[in-house]
Amino acid sequence: MQRGAKLGILGGVVAGMLGVAGYGVYNVLDALNSDSTSSTGNAGSAKSTQPPDAKEITGTAADFLAAWASGDTAKAAGLTDSVRTATTALSGYKDKAHVSAVKLTPGTPVGAKVPFNVAATLSFQGKTSPWAYDSALTVIRGTSGKPVVQWKAAVVHPKLAEGASLETGTAKQPTLDFTDRHDKVLDPAKYPSLGRSFTQLRTTYASKATGGTPGVETWIDGADGAVTETLHVITKGTGSKFPTTLDADIQAAAEKAVLKRSGSAVTALDVNTGGILAVANNPATGTNLAFGPNAAPGSTFKVVTATALLKAGLTPSSKVPCKAHDNIDNGKMYKNVEKEGNEQADFAWDFANSCNTAFISQAHRVPGTTLQSTAHDVFGLNQNWEIGVKSVNSSVPGGTGDELTSEMIGQGKITASPLDMASVAATAKNGSFHQPRIVAADLIAGRPSISTTPLSPGVKRSLQRMMQQTAQSGTAATAMSGVGGNVGAKTGSAEDGEGQPNGWFLAYRDDVAASAIVQNGGHGGDSAGPIVAAVLKAS
Repeated sequence: MQRGAKLGILGGVVAGMLGVAGYGVYNVLDALNSDSTSSTGNAGSAKSTQPPDAKEITGTAADFLAAWASGDTAKAAGLTDSVRTATTALSGYKDKAHVSAVKLTPGTPVGAKVPFNVAATLSFQGKTSPWAYDSALTVIRGTSGKPVVQWKAAVVHPKLAEGASLETGTAKQPTLDFTDRHDKVLDPAKYPSLGRSFTQLRTTYASKATGGTPGVETWIDGADGAVTETLHVITKGTGSKFPTTLDADIQAAAEKAVLKRSGSAVTALDVNTGGILAVANNPATGTNLAFGPNAAPGSTFKVVTATALLKAGLTPSSKVPCKAHDNIDNGKMYKNVEKEGNEQADFAWDFANSCNTAFISQAHRVPGTTLQSTAHDVFGLNQNWEIGVKSVNSSVPGGTGDELTSEMIGQGKITASPLDMASVAATAKNGSFHQPRIVAADLIAGRPSISTTPLSPGVKRSLQRMMQQTAQSGTAATAMSGVGGNVGAKTGSAEDGEGQPNGWFLAYRDDVAASAIVQNGGHGGDSAGPIVAAVLKAS
């Protein structure tokens, strides 16, 4: 069979193979004419324009999987809508990824989508290893009128982006055993959210480690040729320990906490050093939401706004009425999410109960670039952070009118990540900004020196008093119940298009600060709050 993968289709797939005969001649001609059309019928037959029916979906998927599993790359590619691209990808699966055998087991179709299980055998330099994962394909009506598999790189492996490919070989760098701040080895299988960061760390810093021998692995080559993620280890090499700022216990708590809410992410920091103690996402292998892309942080940004207002002369006991709804200079009308209003409120009550109208009523105290400069000069936001792995920088563009009032409550054009807002909480607790990092600062090439201004003792004391009140009797009280120690918190929710607002929460406990987001989570105290509380309890 040469290098082709061996047939491994179960059950009904075998029956589907009976229809394979006759595809070859048409598809060869089709491939010569176009990369985007394929057909299994005769040139003179009428073309259907209807979506494929259930029988066509099942049969086309079975025929494609049968051809792929048998090693007939030309036949499998001919059953797709992109013959040349599919040929390259499936050939690479055998020759570049070194898959010597594969069994493909289709699942129950969901509409036009057919899930399937892959049980592959990897063979490289005399070493073999089983490799199993799940993928899926979609059957569409081709331009010829016949059903075809809609070709995407993700058919081969669900983590493949367009232009990416699989490769098996001797790893480009020796294996590194990453350790936490207590010198405990962090097993990537136990902490799935760290896989992406570990791949980046190894690519960037492996050359700085001494000793070790590379192993044999299967990885993803990105469209630019760079290794983006290791998917499977055939033979583990010997490596050196590479220290990180992570904490195994806090990381374990973070991984467990985000599982309770889909579309969630959390980051925890050491408030005294900026060291990243934990980062977790749900799903773990999806977008690294904890480090960006960013979104409006909602009322958690009121920590920054409150700092600007305290510096401008307000105190926690200053009388700032909380109206049910209000606007400034006939601008945008705002309402409150948490409370209808409190005409007798002081600033501490407004902060603890997240009164939007009270905050926007003080816009005259932060004219021009005051809010923007506070975010930049005190909290290190709106600057280029280099944390040791990829992250997205926050943005506080500033503005006037409706943009200013919106930014005062964390909306408008402000964007941030849980990493950014965990740092805001850490700065509020410590009094000084420490640029977050996941490795030793002196290892990060080109790491900028960010100069910030510490909080004055009075502002620091007032800010912490208001954050403590929020944690004990305000909107964060339910989530923070049972979190002991010196605590402070702030809840938030932020509109992000249609659907429920994103839920946000930031808090600190003693020397650990954390922040979380739950996409479409609604009230931050209910959605993101329990995630942050679980992380802090583990510290």
